[in-house]
Amino acid sequence: MTENEKKMGQAVKIYKALGEPTRLKIALLLVKESNQCFTAIGEKLETVASSTLSHHLKQLTDSGLIHSSKSGSYIHYCVDREMAEKFAPYLLA
Repeated sequence: MTENEKKMGQAVKIYKALGEPTRLKIALLLVKESNQCFTAIGEKLETVASSTLSHHLKQLTDSGLIHSSKSGSYIHYCVDREMAEKFAPYLLA
């Protein structure tokens, strides 16, 4: 696989992830308020069930657009700014 094909595959994953309105809201939230835990994200979105939120965060993480880090019993999420700059600059505007 060439470097260009890898970049294209990455772009497709990110665009698919952001193609769902709730995931776009999550990404925009994490750009404004980085390092948020699952509970805080859920409270800010209000209308998303925990299982659905978990699914959305997994999709965003798998795409490479957000990262997670564990701190005790909490998992914190933040946007990978380099990926956002490359593939989704709208998020940073």
